[in-house]
Amino acid sequence: MSENVVDLNEKKGSNKFSKYTKGGIISLIVIILIGIVLVNIFIVREGEYKVVRQFGEVVRIEENPGLSYKIPFIQSVETLPKYQMIYDVEEAEINTKDKKRMMIDNYAVWRIEDPKQMISTTRTVLNAEAKLDEFVYSAIRTELGQLNYDEIINDEKSERGSLNDRITDIVNKNLEEDKYGIVVTDIRMKRTDLPAENEQSVYTRMISERESTAQNYLSEGDAKKNEIEAETDREVKVIISKAQADAEVIRSEGEGEAARIYNEAFSKDPEFYNLFRTLESYKTTIDGETVIILPADSPYARLLMGYTD
Repeated sequence: MSENVVDLNEKKGSNKFSKYTKGGIISLIVIILIGIVLVNIFIVREGEYKVVRQFGEVVRIEENPGLSYKIPFIQSVETLPKYQMIYDVEEAEINTKDKKRMMIDNYAVWRIEDPKQMISTTRTVLNAEAKLDEFVYSAIRTELGQLNYDEIINDEKSERGSLNDRITDIVNKNLEEDKYGIVVTDIRMKRTDLPAENEQSVYTRMISERESTAQNYLSEGDAKKNEIEAETDREVKVIISKAQADAEVIRSEGEGEAARIYNEAFSKDPEFYNLFRTLESYKTTIDGETVIILPADSPYARLLMGYTD
């Protein structure tokens, strides 16, 4: 009889344990599902593309900021920049129209316009930059090959401003024709140098040209100086001649006026005038060493001896 007795308390504990086990398994499954969902949700930020691949193939591209998702295990996500990037084009040597060599250093500002096309043709950003390098070098070599060396390095004859725009247009046209999915915003030349073996000869020639230009300026300055001096001397002579002529006129007028006054004054007393003239002549003819031989009855002698009658 005792062998058929069942402990109800023991059976109740076993059911309770089974209930807790099921609850834990369900909770674990829920947590795993939530984790899977969270892992496969991704954020699309400003300035980036999210490329969703399925078994390596691009199935969609997310470019609007916000939350998005991917299918677990069979899809993956990679990021591509949406903003403008700067690529420093590798320095290269080119030949000018007059067969001279130059080292050109450039940079390009570019962006991804169509990520799907870019991935299809170049796969990665590094490959896209490598292809961009080829196109830029080709365009620069073609454009600079149509210019003489002096037109490139001489600031007064330089067409670099328009040259950069032409190179940008050429590169964009090539990228569009081959459907690379990228666009160049701007291409600029940072530096144009000579190969080391040519630098000294070019510097010497540039110095010679500058010295020649300076000498021309000096010659023009001397010529202008001589012209100004000659014109000034001519004007001075004209002024002096006019002043002398005016002085002669004034002097002659003054002498005439003086003569008139003298005549009026002396005409009033001719004898006094004769006496005055005689006395004036004494001033000029007689000094301490003067010897005069005159007749004793000469009026001149009489005056000298004090006879006034």
